[in-house]
Amino acid sequence: MLMARRGQRQHTRGVRSALLALGWAQALALTVVLQDYTLIAVVAFSPLLVVFAFTGVPGPQDGIGDILYWHRDNLLILFVGGVLWTLATVAYQRRTRGQCTHCGRGGRAAAWTAPESAARWGRAAVLVAVLSSIPYDVTRVAWFLGYPLGITDAFLKDMQDTPGMLGIGLGLAVLSTAGGVLTHGLVARWGEVWPRWVPFKAGRPVALATAIVPALLVAVVLVPGGLQMIRSGNHPFGWGTNYPAMLWVVWGAALGAATLAYYLRRRGTCGHCART
Repeated sequence: MLMARRGQRQHTRGVRSALLALGWAQALALTVVLQDYTLIAVVAFSPLLVVFAFTGVPGPQDGIGDILYWHRDNLLILFVGGVLWTLATVAYQRRTRGQCTHCGRGGRAAAWTAPESAARWGRAAVLVAVLSSIPYDVTRVAWFLGYPLGITDAFLKDMQDTPGMLGIGLGLAVLSTAGGVLTHGLVARWGEVWPRWVPFKAGRPVALATAIVPALLVAVVLVPGGLQMIRSGNHPFGWGTNYPAMLWVVWGAALGAATLAYYLRRRGTCGHCART
């Protein structure tokens, strides 16, 4: 309520600081701290959720409720609430600084936000993001091929005896590798202009939201998944079960930074404040 209130009377510095602290604490708690790997699972398997629920693949299911049960539903609701807290806090912070609530421009811009600077550190962020995903991909592919990389032979045998287990791991590794390729688009030409082989889009500019929304979503859901693996610590079946996934924290942070750099390079003139 206080954040949304507008008028001539401005909040004191102390009130403003308290509201910002509350807003960012709520946003961080709901989107990261209280979350686990559920968000990654929902994002990765979202195209298959309905198939899993109503066809019995990969196992017997009794409707969508068997997959999106209350624990997962609750985390998704909390995540949406965290996103809303983030948007509200960003808008309040910008408005009370005299900045545009849509683009954040106003006053003297920091040097690191210049397109040339963003291009430099954005390339570094993309490199870190891509490298962070490799250990997870390599271990899961090795398991699928029968090599117990980072795990015990007994654990590999258990997974081989569980229908679909290694296939799911391989599928996640393929999605991760594809994500790494798409991440490169944040600094490549084809991430700004559709390639010639894309039907109906060839040669047209890539809309900002087309790249930014999915990249930010993946970046945000990676971090809590990685934090859960860190909290789990050592695993009795070997380092390959948890350690590669701990790098999801680095991956998510780097992907978020790369997405920000992409936005700073391409945002152009704001349609609301007309600042460039």
